[in-house]
Amino acid sequence: MRRTIIGIMGSSRERYEELAFPLGVWLGQHGYHLLTGGGGGVMTAVSEAFSSVLDRKGTIIGIIPAQELDQGDQWMNRANFRTKQGYPNEWVEIPIITHLPVRGFQGKENLSRNHINVLTSSVVIALPGGPGTISEIELALEYRKPLLIFDPYALMPDYSKEGAVHLTLLVEIISFLCNNYPPS
Repeated sequence: MRRTIIGIMGSSRERYEELAFPLGVWLGQHGYHLLTGGGGGVMTAVSEAFSSVLDRKGTIIGIIPAQELDQGDQWMNRANFRTKQGYPNEWVEIPIITHLPVRGFQGKENLSRNHINVLTSSVVIALPGGPGTISEIELALEYRKPLLIFDPYALMPDYSKEGAVHLTLLVEIISFLCNNYPPS
């Protein structure tokens, strides 16, 4: 039986620990797998929290970007390949190394790992973040993935009309997951 993969998307700079830690611990306690982009900020905070759960069943998966090169298409030269500096964070247990360098404002382009982040996730939960997080939200909507936006601060745009569910409390996320993607 496959475990549900919960993709947590969010800021690569800000940790939003008050959101990421309780969410990561709860996911770890209930048998889900955790998928992030493998970097800093929210990705590190939720992974650290998930990892703190003793005897958990789930694994921390990180989808790792390639280093961007300033020399046009030269990133295709395999001899020049490098993973992006700072990736994966120390909590990632299974790093999925990609050749995909594009991020941020360009996160919906074909050379972005954001497609893998979204398509691999059973459910996408977006915490506050920047342009990369926005692109992951938009991709989740385009790919018709279940999408929860966990943003009690109203920092993210409102995607309710497009099908996103905006939530402000962890208990709402727990209720959604338990009712639609029961823990294993």
